[in-house]
Amino acid sequence: MAYTSINFKTKKQLKDSIASGAKITVYQPGGLFPDPPFPGTCILEGPHYPKPHSWYAQATLDDKGYIIKVK
Repeated sequence: MAYTSINFKTKKQLKDSIASGAKITVYQPGGLFPDPPFPGTCILEGPHYPKPHSWYAQATLDDKGYIIKVK
């Protein structure tokens, strides 16, 4: 599971940011696993630790690593 570059409190905030054209990237915290590959898909969770995760999403990344679609 990966985090977004911005700590969104809800999945709706993430979707609204993507819809407005924001350039959001993803990363794998902790350094134990590599960052998600792009282009491709990955699973996101939020908000960031130490807050309890309250949302999960599947994101599609473009060839530069930016989120272009969120389910």
